[in-house]
Amino acid sequence: MYKNLAAALAAACLLLSPAAHSQTTASEPFKAGFVYVAPITDAGWVRQHEDARRAAQAALGDRVKTAYVENVAEGADAERVIRDLAATGHKIIFTPSFGYMEPTLRVARDFPDVKFESITGYKTAANVAAANARYYEGRYLAGIAAGRMTKTNVAGYVAGFPIPEVLQGINAFTLGMRSVNPAAQVKVVWLDVWFDPPRERDAAMALFNQDVDVIAFHTGSTAVMAAAQERGKMAVAYHSDMRKVAPDAQIVAVTHQWGDYYLRRIRAAMDGSWKSGNVWGGVREGMIRVGDFGPRVPAAVRDEVLARQRDIAAGKLHPFHARQAVRDNEGRPVIAAGQTLSDEQILGMNWLAEGVQGRVAR
Repeated sequence: MYKNLAAALAAACLLLSPAAHSQTTASEPFKAGFVYVAPITDAGWVRQHEDARRAAQAALGDRVKTAYVENVAEGADAERVIRDLAATGHKIIFTPSFGYMEPTLRVARDFPDVKFESITGYKTAANVAAANARYYEGRYLAGIAAGRMTKTNVAGYVAGFPIPEVLQGINAFTLGMRSVNPAAQVKVVWLDVWFDPPRERDAAMALFNQDVDVIAFHTGSTAVMAAAQERGKMAVAYHSDMRKVAPDAQIVAVTHQWGDYYLRRIRAAMDGSWKSGNVWGGVREGMIRVGDFGPRVPAAVRDEVLARQRDIAAGKLHPFHARQAVRDNEGRPVIAAGQTLSDEQILGMNWLAEGVQGRVAR
């Protein structure tokens, strides 16, 4: 009797010991969380991040368990969701929206053992890394295609907010257009929202009524592409290949690729090698890609765009290098002849290039 009781007590102590606890938790999957600013749809900003999450989950198998929360508004809602993920054992949390940056930082202060990835943010901390892609490189290349394809010399651009990332895209697109078509103009409509399909569609339709025959956008849905398809216009897809929505309208797509980055960062968090930092990758790093040409694009235009993409990857072409002086649309010089903007200048961009019809709220 005493022998059996002693064995039972020994077994109980073993189960409660730190070593036994570590053996139990070691077999549990590593938890990674994702917060999405809009619903998951077939294409768009969130779709690219969801595809990256799935790719990381597939690559790591049972060793990791990923979870996501979709359609989370920036601000207080985001902080609540991020905090809940941290409190429920998620060891790395990805927050891919600019407006998530401050909520991420606030939650990170209360969870120093959790790693956070502020995607499109720029502020870091000991347990908060920032990462973004050089979308402007793809925008410049899309501008070349638009400049070659337009018949009216007027392009449209439906934009969310006038933050530097969006301004970089509008300016690079315009400079790309005007590099092959100096007469090109770009009309901008600001929405002050990232995801609102009815308003995105209405803005596109309004631009089509103003001689616009090719359109680009920086919002979260496929509404602009669908509008272009409906009106028989041309469009540049963003985030994802959108030929499924606009098979005739799409001339090219600017896509961002997050799968490799997410996989590397989850692995680093799992093996203890994760470090904070600030990554800004583009065509060279495989984070930005231009392709998925539509059927109406001539081979010569496709070949030109792909050649310029190779030039960017090789460091031979920079969208914000000025062969001739570049002015903003109010006549002020912004890039001197022969000069290239530094990363710091690009990240702080607060102007619209000559050829853009629109204003930046100051």
